[in-house]
Amino acid sequence: MKTLAIALALLSLSAAVASADTCVANADAKKLAGAARTSFLTKCQKDATTTCEAQATEKKLQGAAQASFTKKCLKDAVGQ
Repeated sequence: MKTLAIALALLSLSAAVASADTCVANADAKKLAGAARTSFLTKCQKDATTTCEAQATEKKLQGAAQASFTKKCLKDAVGQ
């Protein structure tokens, strides 16, 4: 029974870590506040913008499709 409880605890922990792939979640996990949080989120958003734009280019998206893809990608990456 003890082994089952430990296994469930590890599973829930790994699920929480897997869902923490957003800028906001990472800032929360690092317990950042004030200027450090603002700086971290700004850099993270710039990095996400670069990545999302590169993905849109790879997919050869243009116009509204590119804008829509980039907007969703940024929302998913930043977590807002």
